[in-house]
Amino acid sequence: MITEEQIQALQSEMEGNGENQAQMAYRILEEMIVTLKLPPGSKISEKALNRSLGFGRTPLREALQRLAIEGNVKILPRSGVIVSEIDLADQLNMIEVRRELEKIIAGRAARLAMEDQRRVFAKLAVDFDRAAEKNDSTLFIETDREFNSLCIETAQNKYVSYAIGPIEAQTRRFWYLHFKRFGDLARVAQLHAHIARAIAANDEAAARDASDRLIDYVEEYTRKTLQFMGGL
Repeated sequence: MITEEQIQALQSEMEGNGENQAQMAYRILEEMIVTLKLPPGSKISEKALNRSLGFGRTPLREALQRLAIEGNVKILPRSGVIVSEIDLADQLNMIEVRRELEKIIAGRAARLAMEDQRRVFAKLAVDFDRAAEKNDSTLFIETDREFNSLCIETAQNKYVSYAIGPIEAQTRRFWYLHFKRFGDLARVAQLHAHIARAIAANDEAAARDASDRLIDYVEEYTRKTLQFMGGL
């Protein structure tokens, strides 16, 4: 379970962003599910969440309904809430959609990035390079979270933001479960650095191409994982 200190830190951050209780509950639960602190198949108790998170019944139920729509949990009548299993067979279908959405996001971000945003993307590229050089998964995860958030903000398209959210959550769940065994951290960090540098340079064509190269690799390691797990 996520620690009380982590919960308090998340709540402080989100309160600073002006998020309401339902939004905060959603983000905390989504983080717990994605990072496997609530693993696939585990049962979620609303009473236990109420005690540990300090949110009322209504915000928690709103958060759980949103997670159910996104496929992260299943709400079963008279049985409660269960964290959804990761659907291995569906991963390649999801990657097909993710490829087009991320290419739109990268292209728009490169086209629309202002000078201050470009400076941050340049810094993120350096951080990705450091993560690759040191094979530092913690640095990569932190940098990737900031990178994804800034890409969405810079792309300025709420529809693509709504569409990519559930896919990112499922992608992160798959990553936490399988990447250390089948993935190459240095390679994926370098591929992210290429996108960040293209956006920093306002080079839309290069950003879209770099996004494609990243998804090529995601598909490669996903196929490798599925073959090992017997999903292909």
